[in-house]
Amino acid sequence: MDNRAEVREFLTSRRSRITPEQAGLPSGPRRRVPGLRRSEVAALADVSVEYYAKLERGNLAGVSPAVLEAVARALRLDDAERAHLLNLARAADGSDALTRPRRRRTKDQWKPHRSLQWTLDAITAGPAFVRNGRMDLLAANRLARAFYADVYADPHNQANLARFQFLDPSSRRFYPDWDVAADISVAILRTEAGRNPHDKDLHDLVGELSTRSDAFRTRWGAHDVRHHGTGTKRFRHQVVGDLTLAYEGLEMAAEPGLTLTIYTAEPGSPSEEGLRFLASWAATEEAASSAKPSATG
Repeated sequence: MDNRAEVREFLTSRRSRITPEQAGLPSGPRRRVPGLRRSEVAALADVSVEYYAKLERGNLAGVSPAVLEAVARALRLDDAERAHLLNLARAADGSDALTRPRRRRTKDQWKPHRSLQWTLDAITAGPAFVRNGRMDLLAANRLARAFYADVYADPHNQANLARFQFLDPSSRRFYPDWDVAADISVAILRTEAGRNPHDKDLHDLVGELSTRSDAFRTRWGAHDVRHHGTGTKRFRHQVVGDLTLAYEGLEMAAEPGLTLTIYTAEPGSPSEEGLRFLASWAATEEAASSAKPSATG
């Protein structure tokens, strides 16, 4: 797959954000572009200007790991951006097909093993769910289904967190820090695009969101990536109100490309009490739903 445009835009965007002062270079009076010049990045990476220009035109095929690391240092890439650059280089070489254990299955093709669902159901104190790099919700425990009630309520969301984020108005209430959550969503999708450039479902999702959401389109053009492993987020749930939850994202060894995420609240906090109330509400709703057929039959 030709990913030269992706490479070109990523390297250009990283170069433009670094000031000469940050790189330890004199700023100079006449700068026609923001950030560093190509010649300055080439000097910092100890490669010729011609060679770096070739890389920035998108030609990463055959580039050695040492040169990629030198470019990463010159552009002051963080760990997530370094990994993204390596994934782009593998895709340019065609070697990603060799290193990927198997082709990612679509949401409709993948079904959780019974033991995985048992594991999720055994987690009762916090929402626990499995998602892919496209941010499809693939499996969840009862508390996660209640937690993401807004996502599941609208079939147009297709149980996808990115669609919910950018196309569902209720996301503005659910995420009090909406801009931060939006940045994270796009960075996760951009990271997945570099890691799995052949994913047609991802291309379709990005095309849909780019067409329908200015907020998504602007963020997508920034080429920001990130590792989404641990942290704290704020939510405003329609039933229990404000929640501040810590999360841990665990890569699933048995299912490459899938992530198990668990949200928890600080012991003794109002958010812990909120999750308890949400669990009780979810159990009541589930019992009421199960009783409906017999009540009408």
